[in-house]
Amino acid sequence: MTEKIWTHSADSHFLEPKGHWHDIMPRALADRMPRVERISDDEERVTVDGKSFLRPVPKILKVKGADGLNIAEINHRPPGARDINARMLDLDQEGVWAEVMFQSIGLWCALIEDPELISAAARAENEWLASEIQAVAPDRLVPAALMPLVDVDAAVAALYHAAEVGLHLVNMPTGHPKGAPDYNDAAWDPLWAAADETGLVIAFHIGTDGGDQASNFRGPGGAVLNYVHSRFGGQYAAMKLVASGAFERHQGLRVLIAEGGATWVPFIGDRMNEGFRQHSMFVRPKLARPPKDYLYEHVYASFQHDETAPAAMWAMGYRNVLFGSDYPHIEGTFGHTQETLHSLLDGLDEVARHRITRGAFEELFPHVSAPPAVVAAAS
Repeated sequence: MTEKIWTHSADSHFLEPKGHWHDIMPRALADRMPRVERISDDEERVTVDGKSFLRPVPKILKVKGADGLNIAEINHRPPGARDINARMLDLDQEGVWAEVMFQSIGLWCALIEDPELISAAARAENEWLASEIQAVAPDRLVPAALMPLVDVDAAVAALYHAAEVGLHLVNMPTGHPKGAPDYNDAAWDPLWAAADETGLVIAFHIGTDGGDQASNFRGPGGAVLNYVHSRFGGQYAAMKLVASGAFERHQGLRVLIAEGGATWVPFIGDRMNEGFRQHSMFVRPKLARPPKDYLYEHVYASFQHDETAPAAMWAMGYRNVLFGSDYPHIEGTFGHTQETLHSLLDGLDEVARHRITRGAFEELFPHVSAPPAVVAAAS
């Protein structure tokens, strides 16, 4: 493993600065925004607009060093998780050039039910993302805009505002907000149309179905069951847009399912085609093409460790496969990104390897630059 593989990452997170909401919003509103408090060594409390629940605290991960012998401790919150300058050093070291960045505490904003609160938060957050995060390296950092989704009109206005301040991506929870229509409802068409018009990508990050995602299953094997279960929300979000005809009506609409793996796309496509064909008498609307065509064309999926993900492209014909480091989470590749990339991509032909590491990402975000080492090698 001597060659450094440069990649873009379609999934990472930043940890908001301490006192973040109070820095960008009036105090009365900031006091109601999501916050996380450590309760014990094993639990923390998430509070959102007066409502709270407990969740387990991720532990420090112990991994073998590059020599296979020395044990190194990698905290799931390295300095670059909160410090943008330290983050850029981490990215260079790991071989990650451009990256999509999702909120951490901000992901809990999907639980806010007050339309005025979430609209004010989205406007303040997205202006901060554009000026304080993206502006540090506009050709590398792609932060995901916060969206108010309790009201569709407010969501449309927020998407246009995100485009105006220069953002390229908006984030939506995999589960539709409480009180709002489901994503296969025609009520969302104005939002899909706005994304199509502006070219902004819609992202669904897995594990955002709503509520406590960590405790659907208990007992033997519960941790593994919960981890797998958290991926399904992204699949349902993609299926809803396909089956409802959203991609047929809005042909420039593109969706990123982050951290959910990629091999599910061919399987789900086959299953949707079977239902569309074999149960056609029940199917509404009647799509002009098989569902799998829309899934393959409009939906992009990121993975980090999946051994089968590259085969989704070279063996199953699904080209929208993207690597994601999930920096700085413990299930991510921080500290061993190069080892992970080589284990997954060595032996893959150059066309497939480029598509996974950079090609699909640059198709979604054509404004990003190529890594200098790659440019130098080509010149």
